[in-house]
Amino acid sequence: MQPTLSFEQAPPISVPYRFFLTAPLFGAVAGLILAWLGPAALESRWSPGALAMTHLIVVDFMLQAMCGSLLQFVAVVAGANIWRPRLVAAVVHPLITAGAVFLATAFLFEQQLLFLLAALTFAMALGLFLTVMAIALLRTPARGMSIYVLRLAVLGLLVTVVLGVTLATTLGLQEELQSVWSLLTLINVHVGWGLGGWALMLVIGVSFLVVPMFQLTPAYPVWLTRLVPAGLFLVLCLWSLQLLPGTGEAQPWQPVVVLAGMLLAGLYAAATLWLQSRRRRRQADVTFVFWRGAMLALLGLAASSLLFEALPQIGGHARAPLWLGVLALPGVFLSVIMGMLYKIMPFLNWLHLQRQGGTALPPPNMKQMIPERAMRGQMRLHFAALVLLLAAVLWPALALPAGLAFAASCLWLEWNLIGAARVYVRFRDRIRAAAAGPASSAQP
Repeated sequence: MQPTLSFEQAPPISVPYRFFLTAPLFGAVAGLILAWLGPAALESRWSPGALAMTHLIVVDFMLQAMCGSLLQFVAVVAGANIWRPRLVAAVVHPLITAGAVFLATAFLFEQQLLFLLAALTFAMALGLFLTVMAIALLRTPARGMSIYVLRLAVLGLLVTVVLGVTLATTLGLQEELQSVWSLLTLINVHVGWGLGGWALMLVIGVSFLVVPMFQLTPAYPVWLTRLVPAGLFLVLCLWSLQLLPGTGEAQPWQPVVVLAGMLLAGLYAAATLWLQSRRRRRQADVTFVFWRGAMLALLGLAASSLLFEALPQIGGHARAPLWLGVLALPGVFLSVIMGMLYKIMPFLNWLHLQRQGGTALPPPNMKQMIPERAMRGQMRLHFAALVLLLAAVLWPALALPAGLAFAASCLWLEWNLIGAARVYVRFRDRIRAAAAGPASSAQP
């Protein structure tokens, strides 16, 4: 049973928009950092530049966009009553933004105090956000696999936040973890839950609804909707066994867990591509192409991970994790986010304007909110930047053009989203002026 869409539950448009309009700016900053630092940022996953760029993309671009989407999606799809969405957004959004700045700066300049400030701001922001989301998802009467997977994603974010705050506090206080966990073990489990338990789980849960709805494909097979989320959650639980005393990070069962996780991710990507090949609409819009690119990147990520496990002489290279990171972050998650933003913002414009104007002043067509040419141009630049980023991992001398291309792609996305917001404001003002006209003329 699929959840019933409850558009009357949608929060005010300012709630998701503040997240959406902030997110691409931090992607641009990450690209400029790569261009500024050059090859030094690509020496390994542990370089200050790589850590700063990774967290700008994960913590601010992805987290901002995903939190804004979740506030909208949970209300509409789950019919959930979100507690004071304006207040939640007004608190969570600036705290996430500040926390991302603190964390990226702490990595770049190795400032202990900033790690502690980042830990504090994220604990407050995401503590509030997770509490509100958990209550809404647990109380909703809606049922269906999307609701079930969204609950798993929120749980995944909780684990990620707890581990991340622990890591930031440890770096801030420079405490030793060797008596309980090694730092590398904690980082590996944190990354696993952040990318698999939160980001990928949310993409999977959303896709079960939006891929058939927006891309006019057949529904995902029931067996796959049950196998992939449950299997991925089990894999992450097994991956977390590294935290048990005496296990460490070199256990023989860990490559098997990685293999299982990558096979599940690859199965989901292959199934999505297969469904897309059977869509009823032959014309490929920008959102469709972004999703297809993301699924191809996910297949590439799964294949690369398996290759690195099978050939340790390649997987042990210092830049191998950077290759995986580029495929995962700009390749999979940012591609999905960009594609969905181009679908969500025009729809929200139309929905809220239609409510305000009614039949007397119908809103513009959704295709008029953001020019198709601008969306396609930005999409091409994004995928070109992705290719350059992958090439820069192999040849670090390409760091400058790769960073500039990625920053330009994010700024172009920002410009397109601002354009959509301006369309909303202009038409909203026309509706208000039209409503004020008869009222003023009726007065003596």
